Amino acid sequence: MKQKIAFINWIGILWSLALYAAPTHLVDEPAVEISEPEPGIYLVDFGRVSFANIRLMPPSYVSGEVVVHFGEAFADGRINRKPPGTVRYSQATVSLNGANAVVTAPPADARNTKNTNGRHPPAVRTPSEWGVVMPFRWVEIEGWKGEFLAEHLVRQSAFASSWDDEAASFESSDKMLNRIWKLCHYSIKATTFAGVYVDGDRERIPYEADAYLNQISHYYTDSDKQVARDTYDHLMTYPTWPTEWESHMVFMAYADWMHTGDREWLEPRYDALKGKLLMERVGEDGLVSSSKRQIKRGDIVDWPRGERDGYAFTKRNTVVNAFHLQTLAMMQSMSESLGRTEDAADYAKQLEERRATFHKTFFDAESGLYRDGVGTKHSSIHANFFPLAFGLVPESQRAPIVEWLGQRGMRCSVYAAQYLMEALFMYGADEVANQLILAGNDRSWRHMVESGTTISWEAWDQKYKPNQDWNHAWGAAPANLFPRYLLGAEPLTPGWETVRIRPIIGGLDFARGKVPTIRGPILIDWKAGKTFSISLTLPKGMPAQVELPAVEGSIGVFKDGKPVSAVRVGKRWILDALVEGRLVLEVR
Repeated sequence: MKQKIAFINWIGILWSLALYAAPTHLVDEPAVEISEPEPGIYLVDFGRVSFANIRLMPPSYVSGEVVVHFGEAFADGRINRKPPGTVRYSQATVSLNGANAVVTAPPADARNTKNTNGRHPPAVRTPSEWGVVMPFRWVEIEGWKGEFLAEHLVRQSAFASSWDDEAASFESSDKMLNRIWKLCHYSIKATTFAGVYVDGDRERIPYEADAYLNQISHYYTDSDKQVARDTYDHLMTYPTWPTEWESHMVFMAYADWMHTGDREWLEPRYDALKGKLLMERVGEDGLVSSSKRQIKRGDIVDWPRGERDGYAFTKRNTVVNAFHLQTLAMMQSMSESLGRTEDAADYAKQLEERRATFHKTFFDAESGLYRDGVGTKHSSIHANFFPLAFGLVPESQRAPIVEWLGQRGMRCSVYAAQYLMEALFMYGADEVANQLILAGNDRSWRHMVESGTTISWEAWDQKYKPNQDWNHAWGAAPANLFPRYLLGAEPLTPGWETVRIRPIIGGLDFARGKVPTIRGPILIDWKAGKTFSISLTLPKGMPAQVELPAVEGSIGVFKDGKPVSAVRVGKRWILDALVEGRLVLEVR
């Protein structure tokens, strides 16, 4: 017996209403398919993993006890009862006697519901009235007396109350990129279950780097900003230990500032950010130094350890110093906006001096690459793509480093891949970036999709992190990379007051999509060939700086058949004037 059931798309309430509602809620989701792999055993497939439990609704003639199995992994046509790592399986015995509806959940996991009294950040709890929730896609039911039908159960899935499935979209000429977008889009939705960003299901605590990657992807897939803000405040109370994770708190505040322009939120949090700049570790030479303990534990570079491309840790290392300089740049921008003129001048002075020192200290003119640190000749990809992504590499040195990175490939984790992809997309290696995303090996997002997962993983594959979660949003970077670079939409000034539209072709024939902003959605639809054409719809009152690909032999930009004033800069045409509203442009 097999039943096919239509999947229903459940849409959360709008962000404005969410201000007056609980941050998360349970949503009833029907099964996608029910089958009977053995007599008396019913297998229920919900199509995708979510953090959830189920509600059984037995008819009056069904009684007694049933055993319910919950699973995140599948093997040989059944739920995998011994999944690897932190991949979830559990079971519960339920009495149906006289019950009209029974919420069924697995036992609570001791690790992700603990409170360690200050020795370790406490796990984030979901509302007690929900009962236990865990990530699962499949359910098996044993002992059900009689026929089991779709109407006898629903999955109660936890999502942010504000989530809107229609807030964002992406489609391109590459079907696998589209599947990757859908995987990453849903990954962000599914990992809002706790109301703050947590690191999957193993610990259920926020970590700063995880939270930042989750935040920027959330901003490009939905209109909600409160989850990120609540996570930020939580992390200020319960920080974690890695060096660069401190820097990510500045990244989070800056991302909020650029996407909302909200001074009332930033102002009271600004001074506390000064404690995240690593200033206490800056020596007279202007470089951040690391103690033996910080080298051993704090300076993380990448995670897990095997993803560091042989990084050679030294007292003064390139990655930590690159993060320090990026936080200074962000603090300068925020201090200027808040009218902290003395701070802004101080940050500007430090930046000018320390950027020069950074390049002089870490750049190896002989190899044309950045070394991992003082006292080593080793050059990892991390020592090069972080400075590129943070704008620290002089223009004359960029092209060789970008080419070298493309040749080295994905020698980093899914976390650091965010920054590797940014560096490649930003500096003309967009086709290489897409090739890495689509690579047919086990270190790509294509591999995640083809594995069958429905939420992004914590690592590229189980062998790279045997205890990994299968529900980790820091692995969902394409959710922000595709709209930022392939569609080309980024805020140019805080709160999307002005926007930059800078689409990158990346070897595609077309790309289209919707980008949510605080001022309304941006619609972008472009086609590439002998000419490049783009249809652009901007929210009312949002002017855009437009930069378009200079296709081979192009002579300029045209609107309604008439030339538009634009200047050629490298491989792009930049319009002289800002544009607004709806328009169609063509590069000929």
